[in-house]
Amino acid sequence: MTAIIEHPQAVEDRAPSSLPLRLVLAPAGTSPALVDGAWWPRSRDLTAELPPLMAVLDPLWGRITRVTVNPTFWPVVPRKVQVTGHLVHVGWFKAEQDPHKLLLLSYTTGRWDLLVIPPETGPATAARLMTAAADPLRVLTASGLMREADFFRIAAEADWDSTRELAWDSEGGQGTAPRTPAPRRRVRPETTPCLGRTGGNP
Repeated sequence: MTAIIEHPQAVEDRAPSSLPLRLVLAPAGTSPALVDGAWWPRSRDLTAELPPLMAVLDPLWGRITRVTVNPTFWPVVPRKVQVTGHLVHVGWFKAEQDPHKLLLLSYTTGRWDLLVIPPETGPATAARLMTAAADPLRVLTASGLMREADFFRIAAEADWDSTRELAWDSEGGQGTAPRTPAPRRRVRPETTPCLGRTGGNP
């Protein structure tokens, strides 16, 4: 499954129910990793966000019966959420669960872990996170992936600032230090001493 990532401008005037699910999963049959993919919800409202996620995952993984989150980034954790055809029980663990991970349990299949990308994340960073989370060879935790993405984002911003500053300097912008002309040395004219004079009036 591939991720669908849209620029915020493209979804500005669309109803939430018509927006595509932003989800990417590791290839089926690959070796288990610390996360099985990434989910980029559009809000921190589990009651609104879980039903469309379950609608996609239930046919793939078997009916999801329970999910757990870390409440650090979820302001409200409902006990149950109604999804298509059944209820999903919602629990939370603060100390035991990675704050950037959603844990899903299926009665018929087992356990799955998804990286939860913060809703406010920019498209470029989200794309990087989704690619990394779907790579079965990665060995980073959900929080590790977030730290790595922050590192790349900060480095990219620093490179952009440096490039912009160099361009500004090359165009004669304020970044170019003005050249101050060297002060002229005042040369005193040489005086020829009057020989044979001892002072006084001639």
